[in-house]
Amino acid sequence: MPDTPDAQDSPDTDDATDDRAGRVEFPRKDDGSRSTSALGRAVVAEALRSVDPTGSTAAERETNWRSGYLRHLRRLTEAGMHDAEVARTIAADGLQAVHERMVLTGTDGDRPLATLRDAPADRNLATVAVDGQADPQQQLAVPYRGRTLVGDGLRRQLATWVEDGIIEPTVVEAIDLVLANPDWLRLEGRTVAVLGAGAEIGPLRSLLSWGATVAAVDLPRRAIWDRVIADARERAGRLLIPVDPAGLSEVDANGSGTIDADSSSDREVARHAGLDLIGEVAAAADWVAVLDGVPVIGTYAYADGGTHVRVTVAADVVAQRVLGMRPDAALAFLATPTDAFGVPQEVVATSAAAYADRSTTARLLGRPLRTLSGGRLLKRNYAPDVSPGLCDALVAQQGPNYALAKRIHRWRATAARADGTTVSLNVAPSTRTRSVVKNRVLAAAYAGAHRFGIEVFDPPTTNALMAALLVHDLHTDGGPAQELPWQQEAYAAAHGGLWRTAYAPRSALGLATVIGVGATRG
Repeated sequence: MPDTPDAQDSPDTDDATDDRAGRVEFPRKDDGSRSTSALGRAVVAEALRSVDPTGSTAAERETNWRSGYLRHLRRLTEAGMHDAEVARTIAADGLQAVHERMVLTGTDGDRPLATLRDAPADRNLATVAVDGQADPQQQLAVPYRGRTLVGDGLRRQLATWVEDGIIEPTVVEAIDLVLANPDWLRLEGRTVAVLGAGAEIGPLRSLLSWGATVAAVDLPRRAIWDRVIADARERAGRLLIPVDPAGLSEVDANGSGTIDADSSSDREVARHAGLDLIGEVAAAADWVAVLDGVPVIGTYAYADGGTHVRVTVAADVVAQRVLGMRPDAALAFLATPTDAFGVPQEVVATSAAAYADRSTTARLLGRPLRTLSGGRLLKRNYAPDVSPGLCDALVAQQGPNYALAKRIHRWRATAARADGTTVSLNVAPSTRTRSVVKNRVLAAAYAGAHRFGIEVFDPPTTNALMAALLVHDLHTDGGPAQELPWQQEAYAAAHGGLWRTAYAPRSALGLATVIGVGATRG
């Protein structure tokens, strides 16, 4: 279930059906079908209803959700930018709409999702511990373009990224604290539950390199666990794996407690490891809740199309169930940069300066391109002097299911912070992951993005950088307190340049794609 900051929906995802009992699913319409579009439309409308009735009605009346969702997701951000209480209301109402509408399938029909709050688990899971064989890294190291950046070398690269508008200056502030406190990397006393352990840019590998304890949750597929276990053996931390105790006769005859696996039994463990989060919410939550250490529930799971929403909702129920048993638990997420965010006035000013200083060629080409495209191409990123600004970097190719799933993460972060829970949610840069490379349009756009001041990161760089920000957040109670939720999201944002570029991201995407076609063919 690899998640990325820039994944996308599969081509045809409007009608999602999985009627096996006990699984998180979309609700049925009157005709009996399960529609992801109907769910997305209803959730956005309900999130806006009490604070923006006009926007709510517009969402309800949207006839083509798959292409029209962009303006409604943008409106969700706009409506809550200037008032913290409004932003929290949108988050709470949006989450309530999701949980009230999504269902749990049963042999005698669908049941409310709320039944999972205290439902008994269908099976009890044993725990196998895999200990790494390497020494823990004693300092933060970030791989970047064939080099390993540490100490002053990492500080210089961070400064370059700030100067180029690739990350916010607060990223440097956060990473400096981690560099000054290398003992933070081990996350002593915590167990990070990585929901989506095979995620290409999730924190699992970095955390294990630093000697942390990681509880891994992913599908029961041997290929995933062979890879994850091998990664753990090559590193320094302790990997905790959920397994079916009935299949562990060759590892531990009793199948009770935490079983320490040796390398000779790794293949056997991989055969019986894992769980399907969508169908085993209670088992996953109960397993995480009893592990030693303060739990950190990191949601990194991804799937194509509507299944992404389903696994996101399942993970959200897991988190809420664990918090009910372990109020000290923390939550962690990665936000995609291709969403709509509030940004500080200083960001707007930088973008405006870049627009004013664009080259003569860009000026000469810009006007006819805007005219021919009906104003869609090469629009300025922000209206002048607006504060705060709104960066609309939503990308139509990613689809409404991906956008809704990522918005659920942001809503949960806002709601959980209001409840006093420690939350780590950081904007991650666009990254060359497998799910992006397989999409020709996005792959080409990434290849041409540098022409517009956008840097696309390689997965190992994103992995280490975002894991370090997670470490920072867990040691600082979620980072500095902010007055407004959008400011919390903007802190330590590694957006890859989308916020500070001269042009509105979607207005430059087509040209970036044309420019990048040759590079991808090469």
